[in-house]
Amino acid sequence: MNRLYELEKSFMKKDVTPFRPGDTIKVMVKIREGDKTRLQAFEGICIAKKGSSVRETFTVRRVSYGEGVERVFQAHSPSVDSVEVIKRGKVKRAKLYYLKKKIGKSTKIEEARGVENKKDAPVGEKSVS
Repeated sequence: MNRLYELEKSFMKKDVTPFRPGDTIKVMVKIREGDKTRLQAFEGICIAKKGSSVRETFTVRRVSYGEGVERVFQAHSPSVDSVEVIKRGKVKRAKLYYLKKKIGKSTKIEEARGVENKKDAPVGEKSVS
């Protein structure tokens, strides 16, 4: 078991941005077109996080042209270039699947106060303001 953990540890990214469900995030994804590689942004609300270690995934939802689009990303995938937190959300659940049924302004999530995009603040702790 320990050897498996050490092997997985070598594939993990070192600089993963901490975020939680309810946060509005921008995921920069590497797209290969022929022999060229470009970055494409996917911005939306993180509605779920699953797993741990190398197997960690997160789901991002956004509404595009009136249709809800969800995309599941692997946190330590080489195709995910970076994750940027745009806005911290204040939610009381770990899985926000109820947002799929909401329409219009009812899908808005209240912005969290206190921790305002501080890169050095840990996820579980609140900063003193």
